[in-house]
Amino acid sequence: MLLLSESQTRNALPFAELVDALDAMFKSGCDMPVRHHHDMKVSGEPDATMLLMPAWVPGKYSGVKIAHVVPGNADRGLPAVSASYLLSDAGTGAALALVDGGELTARRTAAASALAARFLAKEDASHLVVVGTGRLSVNLVQAHAAVRPITQVTIWGRSLEKASAIAAQVKSETGITAVATEDLATAYGSADIISAATLSEQPLIKGEWLSPGTHVDLVGAFKPTMRESDDEAIRRASVFVDTRDGCTKEGGDIVQPLASGVLTLEGIEADLYELARGTHQGRKSADEITLFKSVGAALEDLAGAILAYESST
Repeated sequence: MLLLSESQTRNALPFAELVDALDAMFKSGCDMPVRHHHDMKVSGEPDATMLLMPAWVPGKYSGVKIAHVVPGNADRGLPAVSASYLLSDAGTGAALALVDGGELTARRTAAASALAARFLAKEDASHLVVVGTGRLSVNLVQAHAAVRPITQVTIWGRSLEKASAIAAQVKSETGITAVATEDLATAYGSADIISAATLSEQPLIKGEWLSPGTHVDLVGAFKPTMRESDDEAIRRASVFVDTRDGCTKEGGDIVQPLASGVLTLEGIEADLYELARGTHQGRKSADEITLFKSVGAALEDLAGAILAYESST
């Protein structure tokens, strides 16, 4: 069985190829049961979450990810997400690879955002604002830069020091001009793409701050109680999701507006299946504000694990 470490997984999943792999999997589809989602008490800090995410392409590949999301890890200097992914031969059941699940998750999550941006962001989008300074922040820059001509990045975090460190890392690793900011309203006003990856329970993206043509990418807030955008952002935007089943049950940015009536099920324009298959055109005009919410899907992990395995053997 192939064992892929964090660095080996990273090297096996370049963003351009990974975005294409996700696109192909959303086009073809796979069998994907509802994931198991379990809250786990952690003494003296916020609850952790255990996720079990299976998926398979009949007769070809099957896989399952076991992931733990531990918000308290931020105070320990550890990643919030740790996971392992077991890829098997769906025809024989033989184990093929054990892939570093944390790196797989971080990269496929950013790649799903980039896939959505391929359909929803303006083709000349050049200014990316990243909200959050966690593991995903640099990945989101690299992934969006694989599909759009990003030349300017602005980083916001609750700690300006952390935001400045991420900006320096972005510039060092990508060559893209990057700065930190404490002023979200001003940053949003000139943004082409806003990508948020936080565990916030209070909206950080105000609809009144959005300029025409902005694409909003909501990656964090994976529980119904969490939220990164406010009702006005939902009202002003054309709303898209990675999967309808996942986002309408798990992501607070969709669950809460649905519950209050600000958004209806019919008001969700399309998911990544429909965008990838061309049954929805995506962005309709230069001035349209688009909003994409993702909560992750086992399909994405499977596509990434297959790519990592096939490119390593």
